[in-house]
Amino acid sequence: MWPPRAASGRSVPRSGPSGPAPGRRSEGRHYRGAVAPPPTTVGDRFAGFPPEAVDFYRRLAADNTKRFWDEQRHVYDAAVRAPMLALTAELTDEFGIFHLFRPHRDVRFSRDKSPYKLHQGAVTEGEGGESYYLHISADGLWVGSGYHHMARDQLARFRSAVADDEAGPALEAVVAGLEGRYEIGGEALSTAPRGYPRDHPRIRFLRHKGLTAGRAHGTPAWLSTRRTVERVAETWRGAAPLHDWLARHVGPSEEPPEER
Repeated sequence: MWPPRAASGRSVPRSGPSGPAPGRRSEGRHYRGAVAPPPTTVGDRFAGFPPEAVDFYRRLAADNTKRFWDEQRHVYDAAVRAPMLALTAELTDEFGIFHLFRPHRDVRFSRDKSPYKLHQGAVTEGEGGESYYLHISADGLWVGSGYHHMARDQLARFRSAVADDEAGPALEAVVAGLEGRYEIGGEALSTAPRGYPRDHPRIRFLRHKGLTAGRAHGTPAWLSTRRTVERVAETWRGAAPLHDWLARHVGPSEEPPEER
């Protein structure tokens, strides 16, 4: 799972060493279906996601109705939303200001008319254009980062870098170092993009329209403790080589938001 494509805005150019700078705060992009959380108070210190959070989504999957939501809204607020707000508040200094996705689904153009999402996600954007995303669901915690969906100008730079005889092998080495610990994802074409041969040695990456690294943590014992803060941060920090390659060779989109 991953957030929808950013609708507008762009990040501030990177300065300093690789990876997000400690103490940095960023407004990030505006994400469709996401809302900026209200300021948290000192008393909102994250204490973990209680078991009721996972159980809430298991029950919602079985009864995705307004009646269930209205009856169980207090569980969502206490076990899901409040911990997510507290968790992301503690991660803001390092990764930026997070936006929480709305729990309601947009069913206008979907055959699936179930009204509520089966996970609670949050996202922010780093100074190199990479997104930092996490969500809680019936399957537990999922954490990922990277370029979820590249704009046209980003995609052109990405493919040029992948085809380059220095930058391309460097990306292969980065991904090889992450695989086994991360799931490498991102939307991809079923065949070679126009202008590139199907037998290109790096066709795997040339087909990508987004490139991300994620990890399903599930429901370990630490999920209901403060250790979750560091586990989430460690997951994102561990993918820094991918973020650095993308920032160096692709960077944020230069296109006006309405043209993306």
